[in-house]
Amino acid sequence: MPLSVPPFSELLANTNESAVHLEMRDDYGANPRLEAWQRGERVDWDNRESWWHPFHQTIADAVARGVVIRRARIVSEPVSEYIRWEHYATNANVIAGEEVRWLPRRQTAGFLVPANDFWLFDGILLRVHHFAGDGSHVTDELSTDAETLKMCSAAFEEIWQRATPHSEYTI
Repeated sequence: MPLSVPPFSELLANTNESAVHLEMRDDYGANPRLEAWQRGERVDWDNRESWWHPFHQTIADAVARGVVIRRARIVSEPVSEYIRWEHYATNANVIAGEEVRWLPRRQTAGFLVPANDFWLFDGILLRVHHFAGDGSHVTDELSTDAETLKMCSAAFEEIWQRATPHSEYTI
């Protein structure tokens, strides 16, 4: 029987040590903030109220409790417009307390990469994301399968070691 998927905020609130997030798509579908960026609108990073969202607070609260949050992104190069925007917007993730790294897809040869984006909480709970071909989110599922957890954790660590820190990755 599949596990029901609680909200992300609840999953992170129950995390004690670490949460890792792997993203591998070059486009995640329509996004109002992307559309604003495409129109030339830019974030006033000094005006936190204008861009700070509940997601950022959830991250900041977990980091304040001592949870280490790492996000790795595998991207095609040259990058898509979506990834160009995401790189720009990642400043919010970093300010909230995430560590973020980028890995060009061409550098993933020689090791296996999971087929889906995921969050791994404390190494014991996996939230797998499923997307449609147009990048839109379809559904999530949870797994506690030991072999799947081990494989996803090992893949993330390999990606993390090869990836470039956000502050050094240029587009």
